[in-house]
Amino acid sequence: MKIVVYGARGTLGQSILREALARGHQVTAVVRKPESFEGPRQGVKVIKGDVLDRASVAAAAAGSDVVISAIGPSRDEPPEMLVRAANALVGGVKQAGAGRLIVVGGAGSLQVAPGKLLMDSPEFPAAWRPVALAHKSALDVYRRAPLDWTFLSPADRIGPGQRTGGYRTGLEDLVVDANGKSNISVEDFAVALLDEVEKPAHIRQRFTVAY
Repeated sequence: MKIVVYGARGTLGQSILREALARGHQVTAVVRKPESFEGPRQGVKVIKGDVLDRASVAAAAAGSDVVISAIGPSRDEPPEMLVRAANALVGGVKQAGAGRLIVVGGAGSLQVAPGKLLMDSPEFPAAWRPVALAHKSALDVYRRAPLDWTFLSPADRIGPGQRTGGYRTGLEDLVVDANGKSNISVEDFAVALLDEVEKPAHIRQRFTVAY
C-alpha cells in the first residue's frame, strides 16, 4: 500500500514508519523540514508539508491508500492545533480522494466507568488535560467527517519497549489488565495500527489497544 505519515519525527511516528517498512509498504513521511529529518531513510520518501493546511494535505495525500496522522503539539504550539489539524486532514484527504485516514489520538477521553472519562480521574496528570481535551475535540471533528476515518487511542501508559505482536482491543472503554493497569509499548501500538491498515476493522470508529 501507499502510506502517507504525518508526525513521522516523533517516537510513535518513527515506530509506525519502521513497522510499515517491515511489511513492505511504500511510505511517505510528511514533515515541515525534510532536511532535518532524522528518522528511517531507506525506503522512505520524505517531503515537505503542513498538516494545518488543507491544500498541503491534499497534495501530499494524492494517490495514497492511507493517510496516518501521529501528530502532537510541539512545545510552542497550543493544544488546539490538534483541532485545526483535524479539519485540514479531513478536508485534504477528502479532496485528494485518498482511501482512508487513521489518526493517533489520546487516551484521556476513554471511559473508565459509565459516564466517567480517564482525564476526569484524580490520577490523571493535570498538565496533560489540555491536550486530552484537544484530542477529544478533534475526535468530534472526525466523527462528522464524510470519509473513512479511524481514531486509535493508546493505553493509559505507552512508551518504548518490546515488539511482541500481541495486544487487546476495546472501543470507548480503557483496556486494563488483571491488575487494573493499562499499558502498551510503542512498538506494539504500531503493530496494532498497521494491522488496522491492512485489515480494516474499525471504519468510522475510535478504538484503543493495550495488553
